[in-house]
Amino acid sequence: MPASAALPGRSVSRPWASREPGAGGVAAERRTGEHSHGVDRLCEVGDRVYARAVRRGRVPRWDAEAVPCLLELALLHPDPDDGDWLVPTTPNEIMARLLRGVYDEVRESQQRVGSAVAAFEWYAGLGRQAQAAPTSVEGTAIRVLDGQSRIQAALDEATRASTTEVLTIQPAGIPREHELAEGLHRALELRGRGVRMRDLYTHVARHSQRLLNHLELMGGSVEARTLDEVAERLILFDRTVAFIPANADRTMALELRHPALVDYLATVFERLWRLAVPLTAPLSDTSIEGISHREQSIAALLAEGHQDAVIAERLGISVRTCRAHIARLSETLGAASRTQLGVRIAQMGLDGSTRYAETISAGGNDSEDADQEEMSSSSSRWHR
Repeated sequence: MPASAALPGRSVSRPWASREPGAGGVAAERRTGEHSHGVDRLCEVGDRVYARAVRRGRVPRWDAEAVPCLLELALLHPDPDDGDWLVPTTPNEIMARLLRGVYDEVRESQQRVGSAVAAFEWYAGLGRQAQAAPTSVEGTAIRVLDGQSRIQAALDEATRASTTEVLTIQPAGIPREHELAEGLHRALELRGRGVRMRDLYTHVARHSQRLLNHLELMGGSVEARTLDEVAERLILFDRTVAFIPANADRTMALELRHPALVDYLATVFERLWRLAVPLTAPLSDTSIEGISHREQSIAALLAEGHQDAVIAERLGISVRTCRAHIARLSETLGAASRTQLGVRIAQMGLDGSTRYAETISAGGNDSEDADQEEMSSSSSRWHR
């Protein structure tokens, strides 16, 4: 069977050895390679041997040693009258066998198509049920965004869909120039549609001229307030979708659409907003002369037992700046050690305690016993 007569769509490798000039047919045939093919496409050597067997009615067994494929495919079989000869299966019988094989393949394909259609209808039915169910939001309530490109794409999509307000919490202190530049196109797009924007920063952001210039550029469409410290980063669109970090370096984010989660985050924002001070309004003086708002915040966090790095992160400042404020705070309060600083913070009420304020008003602020008692209770909190 010539190779050109192979069935469409059937591709089988046909390795064979090249024929040497002057070499006999049988010798060349014995130098064949593998015979991984079917009856629909014979190798070149098998093609010649089978054709010769059909023309002559039979071929000697040794003539087919180089083409075991003919016996394996039942194209040749031993002559019942003489075992040294092989007789061919008739081409008509081979053609019938091929047609049966094709029919079986078509039937199997039809069965697979039927199974695929049935599976498609089943999944489609589930999809219709999910759309009709009131809890269908569960399927997309939380989506993990891995990588900055996916995060930015999701933020851009939410920006285009936003129609009423955008709420953000920015805990990083002074915003970097590239961060403001990256968010500018979204802010301008939102302003063009009349969307209201409110941003929460730490008090450190008040020292950023870039931020002030950015807010001036946005006009009255953006309102910013500051606190001593704020929660983790949050971006909330129309109270329907929120974005929060999913890891420490913020290379992953969570896209939240569950109404209960989004409402909870909106409530947290509103409560922080009420406590915050407008960015352009001056901060009120602290109750203790010589201690700034930032130092008062550091003192409160020190009283909670936090280390310098944690305090710096929560206030949006560097660790070096944080330690400089702690040193100044120690000098102002007259503390010679970290433990004594904890005592002085408690005595001055910078930790939120009123017990020492009552002691001072009663004239007992110089009591050595009280000082030793407070040092004992505070030592474990301030040990580093």
